Amino acid sequence: MNDRREHFWSDLWRIVKPYWSSEERWWAWGLLAVVTALNVASVYISVRFNVWNRDFFNAIQGLDWPAFRRQFVIFGGLAAASIAGTVYQIYLQQMLQIRWRRWLTGRYLDRWLAGRAYYHLQVHSDGADNPDQRIADDIDLFTRQSLDLVIGPNGFFNAGLTLVSFLGILWALSGAVRIPLGRAGGVQVPGYMVWFALAYAVGGTWLAFRIGRPLVKLNFDQQRYQADFRFSMMRLRENAECVALYGGEGRERRTFLGRFDHVVANFWKIMKRTMQLNWYTSGYNQVAIVFPYLVAAPRFFARQITFGVLQQTANAFGQVQQSLSFVVNAYTYVAEWQAVVQRLARFERRASEVTAAAGAPAAIHVAREGDGVAALDLDLGLPDGTALLRGVDLRVAPGEWLLISAPSGAGKSILLRAVGGIWPFGRGVVRVGGGRTLFLPQRPYVPLGSLRTALLYPNEDDRAPRERLVAVLAAVGLGALADDLDTVDRWADRLSLGEQQRLAFARILLSEPAIVFLDEATSALDEAAEAALYTLLRNASWGPTVVSVGHRNTLARFHDRVMHLAAPGERDRIDTVVG
Repeated sequence: MNDRREHFWSDLWRIVKPYWSSEERWWAWGLLAVVTALNVASVYISVRFNVWNRDFFNAIQGLDWPAFRRQFVIFGGLAAASIAGTVYQIYLQQMLQIRWRRWLTGRYLDRWLAGRAYYHLQVHSDGADNPDQRIADDIDLFTRQSLDLVIGPNGFFNAGLTLVSFLGILWALSGAVRIPLGRAGGVQVPGYMVWFALAYAVGGTWLAFRIGRPLVKLNFDQQRYQADFRFSMMRLRENAECVALYGGEGRERRTFLGRFDHVVANFWKIMKRTMQLNWYTSGYNQVAIVFPYLVAAPRFFARQITFGVLQQTANAFGQVQQSLSFVVNAYTYVAEWQAVVQRLARFERRASEVTAAAGAPAAIHVAREGDGVAALDLDLGLPDGTALLRGVDLRVAPGEWLLISAPSGAGKSILLRAVGGIWPFGRGVVRVGGGRTLFLPQRPYVPLGSLRTALLYPNEDDRAPRERLVAVLAAVGLGALADDLDTVDRWADRLSLGEQQRLAFARILLSEPAIVFLDEATSALDEAAEAALYTLLRNASWGPTVVSVGHRNTLARFHDRVMHLAAPGERDRIDTVVG
């Protein structure tokens, strides 16, 4: 238990520390100081309200009409100050939250993208689940809940300051009580209501912890199940056409409901545990309303205190008890916050691990040196250890075109990924010459935004002469889209797979890479369109080195050599293309 608690606090420190020591620290600490000052002002106003309670009810008891009216004027001033302080406290806290969230989002995006962690987290089966939700939702929850718990109107700082402020008031108001101890006559206990408040709150907090502790794991699991459910529906949206053509709605519905069953089952557990906690906290808070009157009543009926002092004492007791009961009243919120911290920490650890692994000496050593492309004694396998290729030797001279041929499932695409430096499962040496490289998968990636953005991807600078873009679109057979260059649309849905593959060839013509890898890059096109694109690239003025994967026999004539990948135990065969 202690190790787990220490682990949690170390995780929390790792998440929190970077922002508060970053380039944003002056804004962060400045806003924190102002919100803290408003917290202090809020507690001071509460103390003034406590005094007002005494004077107001004493005026009622004494039938003092002028004093009664004067207390309403005082109340108006205190209420106005309280409202203004609360409004600005929340506003500035939200300002701090959005700045913290923006900074953390940038940091976690960098972690996700660095060293292609987004890719390695996906290919490793033990990767952090749903990194998109960690970044989009959990960072928002973490920053908001952290600030609420620490400096919010009902947060820890406010509770602590209220406790310190009202303990002295309660001590002074509660007087002393004699506890009989047999023949000795008893012991005089000063500030007895303070001890009652401490006992009530400490006992209540312990019970709340015992009842609510399972909520931490339940909330953690709930977020994961909901993310899995949402991801399954997102997958349908991304593959709507395929599902529609298959008529797979029934199968998809069963998948959705199967994942949603996990959400419902876990939510029932949360409901039951929350109901137990709510039974307890509701009873605890209801008893707390009358408890101070019960304890202070003997002194009032003995005429040792006035009605106003009784009200002031009850109010002070309530403030102390509420402060001490911070954990009881906020336990469900704290449990959710702990689950968020655990999820973010897990994501950060896994992202850091895969980034470090990507930067460490790899079993497949990829070096940017020499000219052309070479793979020496390359062994490749799957993440589960299944062997695919053994002892691959591949050499492509600068400006040469090589076609890799093999049966489906033999590992052609994985060989290209390994040469491209993103496949970690295997061993060997890969050398890729200098200059820019471009990889065209079978299904090209079409980013969000305009057609111009999609054409120039992955360049971050979208500035390019319109005439150049229009000419390239025409060359690859997409001239009809010239008028839509700056139209923002869902181009991945609007363009067919064949049109997306034409778009990918347009990227080659625009970026003029030294080395091009083509992985079934024209599979959705007919042979005439495929020939036109390969001819266009073959006649390119800069003479790129090209490594292709494809099934069609018609592709061989565009290449200088064809490499036939052999089955395990056999040797690869390389044919020279004639004509």
